[in-house]
Amino acid sequence: MLERLASEIGVERSIVLVADLTSDRELRSVASEILRRQGRVDMLVHSNGIHLSAPLESAPVEDFDRLWLANVRAPFLLTQELLPALRKSSGQIVFVNSSVGLAAGAGVGQFSATQFALRAVADTLRAEVNDQGIRVLTVYPGRTASERQEQIFQSEGRTYEPARLLQPADIATTLVASLALPRSAEVTDVRIRSMLKP
Repeated sequence: MLERLASEIGVERSIVLVADLTSDRELRSVASEILRRQGRVDMLVHSNGIHLSAPLESAPVEDFDRLWLANVRAPFLLTQELLPALRKSSGQIVFVNSSVGLAAGAGVGQFSATQFALRAVADTLRAEVNDQGIRVLTVYPGRTASERQEQIFQSEGRTYEPARLLQPADIATTLVASLALPRSAEVTDVRIRSMLKP
């Protein structure tokens, strides 16, 4: 599927690397392979992770561990691995967070905790690397039309109406506009939600 997507978007020299986000060894291997094949890194976008929900009282602690590894530790480690290359290119780093990284709600406490932690990672990183010419952007999208969101709606017993949600293109357009700004400016945080309420 990733190979097909890379072909469809027509990005020159696109490469597809698959890794288990909970494996330090695989993440380090991906970082090494990117540097070996590309030789440089201009932009790092963290837009993957997992979502699990349950009341805090009954949520398995093992689920929280999985969320932590995929949603916080993986971007933390991958950033560490690629930061020297990003420093050389005065690169940009994007963290695609979640609206629950700003305000927690019932049933999503463990997922929300990882998003708050990811926010802390991004804010700290920005404070540490801005003076080296690296911009750091965090995006907090609301519910976005996706397979994951369809599963969430199903688990909530609600009808999934993707047209009423943010579209992936909405987020991509916002990111491109933010990242294309002249280097005299930096967008640090973007909150984006659908005009229609699901």
